[in-house]
Amino acid sequence: MTPPVRRFGVVRYHQRMPESAPPATPRCFVLVAGEPSGDLLGAGLIHALRARFPDARFAGIGGEQMIAAGLTSWHPLSRLSVMGLVEVLRHLPGLLAIRRDVIARTRALRPDAFIGIDAPDFNLGVERRLKRAGIRTVHYVSPSVWAWRESRAAKIGASADCVLCLFPMEPPIYARHGVDARFVGHPFADAMALDPDRGAARTALDLPPTGPVLALLPGSRVGEITRLAPDFLRAAQRLCTAHPALRVVAPMANAACRAAFEHAQRQVWPDAGAALTIRDGHAREAMIAADAVLLASGTATLEAMLAKRPMVVAYRIAALTYRIVRLFGLLKVERYALPNILAGRDLAPEFMQDDCTPAALAAALEPLLSGQCDDGALQAQYRRLHLALRGDASAGAADAIAGLLAAR
Repeated sequence: MTPPVRRFGVVRYHQRMPESAPPATPRCFVLVAGEPSGDLLGAGLIHALRARFPDARFAGIGGEQMIAAGLTSWHPLSRLSVMGLVEVLRHLPGLLAIRRDVIARTRALRPDAFIGIDAPDFNLGVERRLKRAGIRTVHYVSPSVWAWRESRAAKIGASADCVLCLFPMEPPIYARHGVDARFVGHPFADAMALDPDRGAARTALDLPPTGPVLALLPGSRVGEITRLAPDFLRAAQRLCTAHPALRVVAPMANAACRAAFEHAQRQVWPDAGAALTIRDGHAREAMIAADAVLLASGTATLEAMLAKRPMVVAYRIAALTYRIVRLFGLLKVERYALPNILAGRDLAPEFMQDDCTPAALAAALEPLLSGQCDDGALQAQYRRLHLALRGDASAGAADAIAGLLAAR
């Protein structure tokens, strides 16, 4: 094992496996991602695993990125992109059928490892069944055990032989429950420049080189967009009235998300005209190009932080789901946005459920667009967090998986 690398008090171990003769048959890995962010992580992991095992085969469930990297996908990624208690219940028969199929195919294939990428509600049950069947299991992206019942860490360990964590506060929690968990860094921190080029991003998106730009990212799932897009659009409309030169760019994760957003736009802001540009993809470029970002809580908040852009974070889940969460005290954190959680303090305003109104969102965005906030101090905080998360995550994850294979 190479000497540990210490950054910002965090120790990373990148285990380099000794040279050995290749196995008689090519390595085989089954990977299952459940949403676009997992698709990106999975693609990076496939490339890193192929660097170690050039003849390896990859199958499972993934999106365009993983398929382009060489994955044979058994089902469309969109079939797993379901969130919230109520929404999952509505799609439960289809999800259970896919889970049975994934378990049956994986048991028949007998891969060297099954790697569940995020999507814990789906993947952990699959991993548990496969682990009992003698198949090595890895869970890539720890569920938020720091936010929802720490005792889940032991149950996750019963499903996964190894948990690969993207954030430094996670392995110590697992260690308290005797679970092998490793901080590998975050691939987004590796991929994004410390000093993003806003001018280049605006050129790529055909946006004016000067003048205020607001990025709207109401989520990567249709359900999120249905709940958030109307209020996001109303807030943007208010800001455009106050700032006639403001340009609004809304990158959409896929065609279904775009259709849902355009439906909301026709209902809420039909005369947006040139003030609003809807793009297919290019979310990262839109954040870099913007003066401020209005977005749904989730992985995108981390990207906005890495893009070094000031942001306002909002979230709304199904009303029944929210009542259940509040009734049983399931949520254990006061903050929701990842930059705020990582910093341990409020760097970005948050508006949850009933607090998410067009007036509140517009009021929070106004000082960000008019230059009334201390951008230098915020940039310094974001840069410090960016450096703490860097560490060639895909390589670290692949090394951890190679070590798991070598241990048997």
